[in-house]
Amino acid sequence: MAEGGQGGESLLFLTDEQLRKGIEAMFFAYRGFTADPDKILSSHAYGRAHHRAIHFINRSPGTTVNNLLSILGVTKQSLNRVLRALIEDGLVESRVGKRDKRERHLHLTKEGQSLERALSDAQRARMRAAYRAVGPEAVSGFRQVLEAMMDPEMRFHFKKNKDEA
Repeated sequence: MAEGGQGGESLLFLTDEQLRKGIEAMFFAYRGFTADPDKILSSHAYGRAHHRAIHFINRSPGTTVNNLLSILGVTKQSLNRVLRALIEDGLVESRVGKRDKRERHLHLTKEGQSLERALSDAQRARMRAAYRAVGPEAVSGFRQVLEAMMDPEMRFHFKKNKDEA
């Protein structure tokens, strides 16, 4: 298929070089996207795993440890290490389930909500600036590309959270 379309690139055919540039763009964009939160996290001696846990606990207050394991795709040992630190530092509360006493439901404390807000404010500012720079059609297309790259079970979690918002 010949190259054509907008900007000289067909959406149906991309060369390996064009794909490589897209991959590199994702790496550099991720680096920028995580830079500001990384600075905030480092002042607490936390890493990106802590950030992801805080983000998803905030998105679904009362989520279970098992649900968080499923969303994050990490080992139980790894998540327990992260949660232990967040609980000990007073950012997350683990409450026993009312129906099933074996379940642990996770909630952010006021301090946890404050940290989550600082982390997400930094990322929202970067996303807002980028979205404004490229316009609504590019934003929609970007979201479609990201969704298409997700594994099916992650797409389910994403769409479920998107529908709740």
